[in-house]
Amino acid sequence: CHRAKRLLDSKGVAFEEFDVMMNGALKSEMIDRAGGRTTVPQIFIDDRHIGGCDELHALDAAGKLEPLLEA
Repeated sequence: CHRAKRLLDSKGVAFEEFDVMMNGALKSEMIDRAGGRTTVPQIFIDDRHIGGCDELHALDAAGKLEPLLEA
């Protein structure tokens, strides 16, 4: 998701992106880690499932994203 990447870039956060659409095993792993959610992106910070782009932006708007990124 371009919006999620732009937000993380604006915060100077390095991230790793996985294309799960072309890799069935990776997609299955993502679905398991994301509690059954199948939409992309699914965002994780230090193995903590954040959710999708909307949840990432909601965390930022609530002032809760920075502490997660700093931990």
